[in-house]
Amino acid sequence: MTMVTDRLQTCEDRELCTRIVAEYLEMPGLILTVPQASRLWHSEAARCARLMDTLIASGFLRKCGDRYVRANRGREAA
Repeated sequence: MTMVTDRLQTCEDRELCTRIVAEYLEMPGLILTVPQASRLWHSEAARCARLMDTLIASGFLRKCGDRYVRANRGREAA
């Protein structure tokens, strides 16, 4: 994830992006909408959406409808 966080504009964005990744790693079943993410991370909805979209571009997250989930959730080998 270093490459993703290195591309972010501000230190605050890197910190929140790192926190988002950590939360998804700690809770593998985590599924969030933008409003839920905004409340969880005490950040503006637009900022959360932008960072989560950055994590989609990196391959870490994917979108299922209006929800963000880990990209490999449900796709892991048994």
